[in-house]
Amino acid sequence: MGFEDRVLAGVDEVLDEAVEFCRALIRVPTVNPPGAEYPSCAEIVGAWLGRLGYEVSYIAAEGLPEHSTTYPRLNVVGGLDSGRPGPTVHFNGHLDVVPAGTGWTRPPFGAVVEDGRIYGRGAADMKAGIAAMVYAVEVLRRAGYPVRGRVEHSATVDEESGGFAGVAYLCRQGLIRSGRTDYVVITEPLDPDRVCIGHRGVYWFEVTARGRAAHGSMPHLGVNAIEMMGLFIDRLRRELKPRLAGRRTGLPVVPDPARHPTLNVNGIVGGQAGADTLPTPCVADLCRAVFDRRFIPEERLTDLRQEIEKILQDLKAEVRGFDYEWRDLMVVEPVVTDPGSPLVRAFARAVEQVYGYGAALVASPGTYDHKHVRRLGGVEHCIAYGPGRLELAHQPDEYVEVEDLRRAIGVMALGLINLWEQE
Repeated sequence: MGFEDRVLAGVDEVLDEAVEFCRALIRVPTVNPPGAEYPSCAEIVGAWLGRLGYEVSYIAAEGLPEHSTTYPRLNVVGGLDSGRPGPTVHFNGHLDVVPAGTGWTRPPFGAVVEDGRIYGRGAADMKAGIAAMVYAVEVLRRAGYPVRGRVEHSATVDEESGGFAGVAYLCRQGLIRSGRTDYVVITEPLDPDRVCIGHRGVYWFEVTARGRAAHGSMPHLGVNAIEMMGLFIDRLRRELKPRLAGRRTGLPVVPDPARHPTLNVNGIVGGQAGADTLPTPCVADLCRAVFDRRFIPEERLTDLRQEIEKILQDLKAEVRGFDYEWRDLMVVEPVVTDPGSPLVRAFARAVEQVYGYGAALVASPGTYDHKHVRRLGGVEHCIAYGPGRLELAHQPDEYVEVEDLRRAIGVMALGLINLWEQE
């Protein structure tokens, strides 16, 4: 039996352990916001890696405003030096999950196994990915394959809120950096028969409309900030969104509608400034909204900001009483790894070895920690690959198929072999 067959046979032998590891992580409600239970989950990962022979370090995001005694931002990193020449390959998964929300028919943190599925918040996004990356290396070791170079696993915090206390912090500390780290695999759920090579950009901004308060029975004496915000949102819908629909990227973003730039109103609040409760019997003099503008590599940030600014300025010139403030909240540029990268080729070949057909190269509609690996760490070769299905992320009754977990472990293991053989 060749190593490929031995490795794939070995996946079945470790699958039960991987399932239990995944379930143990799901049971910890690492909900972000606010960033609950991070240390408990990091310690589970660290203990598991320690039992498998890794050197384990815990890295708290000291000095960042997100890190506090109430909600500490604790990351965990495990390293395994083979003693043989070879690259450093860093696998990463995030510990945090979005709030469970409503609509569940199973306990969101129960990690129920039913009909070949593991249910729970974070099952797909992305605690199954953490289990898969650890057991992909373990399969190779138990099969007697000579692991090369250094393999690292990190489980990090706050990806759902930007990753600044997680992967960004590791990059700034020099733990993920060009010259030290050769390849990075982030186990995000972009479907286990696809290899993700990048993501769109994101621009979050906040607009505050300011009006003039008046008695609610005499609105003609005031300026309603909520109505002013409504005019802005309507202008975005009528003028900007049709332009976005006419633009399309060459980056293979999935699903197909996300190959266009998009704009979403993430949240809105309005009423009487300083009021503790709503409503009050007054004309609203304040309305604040946060907008999520996803952009493609063919767009420039300066241009898309000018589009928004023009609409605001036109309204100010046209509408009596229209007054606003506008500020940036977050900017992430698009990133893409060269499809000819050795890492892309190695994992694409591994998908074909496991699935029997070629891997689709895709890009993510949303951002993930690739942005920090490239921008802060300077690491050129980075992909996302994991066992979860993209459409299940953040949904009620989120789950991961045990079969997808099994196959993903095989792909990751063979991907490493393919990568080492290219070196």
